Amino acid sequence: MSKNINVIDLFAGPGGLGEGFSAYEPEDGVDGGFQIRMSVEKETSAHKTLSLRALYRLLKGTGDARHYHQYFAGHTDRSEFQAKVPDAWQEANIESLGGPKALGEDNEVIHQRLKELVKEKKGEPWVVMGGPPCQAYSLAGRSRNKGIKDYKPEADSRHFLYQEYLQVLSIVKPDVFVMENVKGILTSQVGGSRIFPSIKADLKNPCKAVQGKRATGKQYKIYSFVAESDEWDESGNGYANDSDYIIKAENFGVPQARHRVILLGVCTDIERIPSLIATQEPVHIESALDGVPPLRSKLSKMADSPEAWEDVIKGQARSMIRELGRRRCNADLVACIERNVEKLQSRNPTLSKKRKKTPFSRDIPMGLKAWLGDDPQEVFRNHESRGHMESDLGRYFFSACWAETFSVAENPIPKAADFPDCLAPAHANWKSGHFADRFRVQRKGRPATTVTSHISKDGHYFIHYDPTQCRALTVREAARVQTFPDNYLFEGNRTQQYVQVGNAVPPYLARQLAKTVFDLIV
Repeated sequence: MSKNINVIDLFAGPGGLGEGFSAYEPEDGVDGGFQIRMSVEKETSAHKTLSLRALYRLLKGTGDARHYHQYFAGHTDRSEFQAKVPDAWQEANIESLGGPKALGEDNEVIHQRLKELVKEKKGEPWVVMGGPPCQAYSLAGRSRNKGIKDYKPEADSRHFLYQEYLQVLSIVKPDVFVMENVKGILTSQVGGSRIFPSIKADLKNPCKAVQGKRATGKQYKIYSFVAESDEWDESGNGYANDSDYIIKAENFGVPQARHRVILLGVCTDIERIPSLIATQEPVHIESALDGVPPLRSKLSKMADSPEAWEDVIKGQARSMIRELGRRRCNADLVACIERNVEKLQSRNPTLSKKRKKTPFSRDIPMGLKAWLGDDPQEVFRNHESRGHMESDLGRYFFSACWAETFSVAENPIPKAADFPDCLAPAHANWKSGHFADRFRVQRKGRPATTVTSHISKDGHYFIHYDPTQCRALTVREAARVQTFPDNYLFEGNRTQQYVQVGNAVPPYLARQLAKTVFDLIV
């Protein structure tokens, strides 16, 4: 039996959802899978990443991806690569609409292509997926909005980008859809009322929501991937708590505490009940990052060299040891600082293009190991340390030593009051309580904290657990935490790469969602 399912990927970013779905392979002798027919992304660098990955999948499918390997290793540039595989590139370009496109701005092009695809694939199953931008719904975004004079949620178009999603649903009329967003969408308000019930009601009947009361089209039940439904009421609601739609990624083999709302829309014509995705043992961050070549941080705002870097950290360490001694602080902490000073890896490079050796430990589950290490490349890409100010190097070093010392404590993240005064930032409110956890270490022995696009602005919340490297996570390390395979190349500058990774859906989780969707349709 063969079954190909057509996919439309909206607000695609670098392609996390699409990667997971396209990589899903059915079991039990069933042929077929998911075929991405269109990916929509408006940001230029993310679109370059998206189209490149589409090209890679096409080449891998032919059994000859050597030109991608050469590009990945830096032996050819993008134009040379494209010239060597013109037909495949044209196909990938068609899938990604020939360039960046924005729903709401480029609807004429997007909707026309959708209609062509639906006509071309008439009678075949369809899936629409994607997550409308979350800035208006996220707790951080809502906090920032409060500081904007005369801000009105009802006037913020970002609240209503889901309506563009509805437009696509009304055109494609898919068998199933998957919609992802931050958990803040459950509590976000417009005009004094929660917006989530309205979103869910519109998703149940998108044609009616878009075209008016008399419109006809497919209707949907909105399921959770992780919770059993209750008895469905007259309004088509099968869950007592909206929190049932939240997926905690760390419970499903993702080495990151990432909590997102993911809705599964199933056409009422489908009588099957969706299966829940299976829980997995948690993966700790040190297992996920095992084998990633160590790097030292760079120095910013002063000449960088291994010697200068080491001198800076040793000087900072001496100051903090003196002060901690006067304060009669924990002797184990002082010993940890002294021990790591002796272990400083000043000779480590700041950019890795080393050949892979032993990429994974025995602690990482085989499924995730195979996923991350599939089709390995000869070098690590997107793995370059960022520069840090001299003062921040001391804070990073202290924070990592603190976490190492108090690893068994309930919350071994140093607060402002725990820092030596010599490391205090020049913030008037440093000890006010508002920035008490300004510096957050990724802790061994547990999944990473949520990787967000904020990592592009500073690394204070994403400090590496190894004091001797004294830096924030690199793009590649953040991608590991997000479960992007090591052969996934992120285009654009480093800031753009961080944003892409932070905004993505973990592909390893997406592949698990794909199984539930596939079993519903086939």
